[in-house]
Amino acid sequence: MIFPLTTHPLQVHALFETAALSGGGFYYRYLRNRSSDRTEGLLEGKNFAVLLGCLLGAALGNKLVFWAEIPHVAHYWYQPGAWLAGQSIVGGLLGGLLGVELAKKLTGTHQSTGDAFVFPILLGLIIGRIGCFTAGLADGTFGTPTSLPWAIDFGDGIPRHPTQLYEIGFAAAMWWLLFRLRPAVAPESGLLFKLMLSAYLIWRLLIDGLKPVPYSYGFGLSGIQVVCAAALLFYLPLTYRQWQKLKARA
Repeated sequence: MIFPLTTHPLQVHALFETAALSGGGFYYRYLRNRSSDRTEGLLEGKNFAVLLGCLLGAALGNKLVFWAEIPHVAHYWYQPGAWLAGQSIVGGLLGGLLGVELAKKLTGTHQSTGDAFVFPILLGLIIGRIGCFTAGLADGTFGTPTSLPWAIDFGDGIPRHPTQLYEIGFAAAMWWLLFRLRPAVAPESGLLFKLMLSAYLIWRLLIDGLKPVPYSYGFGLSGIQVVCAAALLFYLPLTYRQWQKLKARA
C-alpha cells in the first residue's frame, strides 16, 4: 500500500502532537472532576506541585531519552534546532514519573496519583501516533522493510512495517484490558498505572526491534530499548510486589 503523504508532514504532525497533549489534558481534567474523592483543585496546594513536577520531569525526560536514541546530535551542538528537535514518549513517561515522585516527596504527599493518568495517557498516545503515521518518513517512527501484505510505502518505494499503527492497536487493546481490570485492581492504588507503564515499556522494547536503529548500543539495541530494559529492571519488581499484595487481599 502506498500512503498518500501530506505535503506538509511536519506541520500536520505538530498539529496532532498538540491535539494529543491537549486531548489527554482535558480528558484527565474531565475524569478528575468526576472523581468522588477530589479534595483540592488541580492548581491548588500539593496538587499544583505534583502537576509541575510531572510537566518538568516529562519535558526533561523527553529530551534526555531522545538524545540517548540519537547521541550523534551532539555533533551539531552549535545548532539550537538540533537540540530542540525530537520527542520521546518513553522519556516523557519516565521523566514525568520521576518528577511526580520527587514532588510528592518534597511536599509530603503519600497518596498515589498515577491511576488517574492512565487513560488520558493512552488517549494522547493514540492521537499522537496518528500524527506520526501521517508524517511518514519525516517523523522517523516508521518500521523496517517487510513483504507483509499490510506493509506501507511512505513514499520512498520501500514497503515498511507501519509500526505507528501497531502502537495505536496496542494502546487501544491496553485501554480495553485495563478498563476491565480497573475494578479488580482498585484496592491497590497505583497498580493500574504500574501495569500500564510496565506493559508499555515491554511493548517498546519489542516493537522498536522492528524499527531502524539510528545508533546501536550493542546487540542491535537502540537507546530507547536500553532505557526500557533498564527501567523494567527497576519497575517490574515493584509492579509484581503490588500485584502480589492485591492477590493477598482476595
